[in-house]
Amino acid sequence: MQIKEITTNKTDYTDILLIGDEDKKMINKYLEQSTLYALYKNNVLASICAVAEIDNETVEIKNLATYPEYRNEGNASALIDFVCNKYKTNFKYLILGTGENINTLKFYKKHGFQETHKLKNFFIENYSHPIFEDGKQLKDMIYLKKIL
Repeated sequence: MQIKEITTNKTDYTDILLIGDEDKKMINKYLEQSTLYALYKNNVLASICAVAEIDNETVEIKNLATYPEYRNEGNASALIDFVCNKYKTNFKYLILGTGENINTLKFYKKHGFQETHKLKNFFIENYSHPIFEDGKQLKDMIYLKKIL
């Protein structure tokens, strides 16, 4: 397993980013100011994480995505651990927003994140089409925070 920081040609990673965020317009809003970390297994891209600095205390995971054939292998967990270790020296908090998917929320809570607040109807008001996960339409964005 190898994690590389991507600094150029970030749009080359749009296909995997679309797994974590189904709207290209939304991805383009944060992609340029984000740092991408790509996880490779045997030189094949498996997972990616986009991280943006919010202020002098906080960084945010804007997107965390893994190709389906590489799920449940610890790749997303490895990226979270990498991001936490990379940013803990200069930042106090790691935050992220996600849909109200029980499995996704469990995953982040397992990694020490706690729910802080909701943005009501975020997915309805900010996306051009309905977003579904596990057969359920996403409506609210749930924010979680972890102390680094």
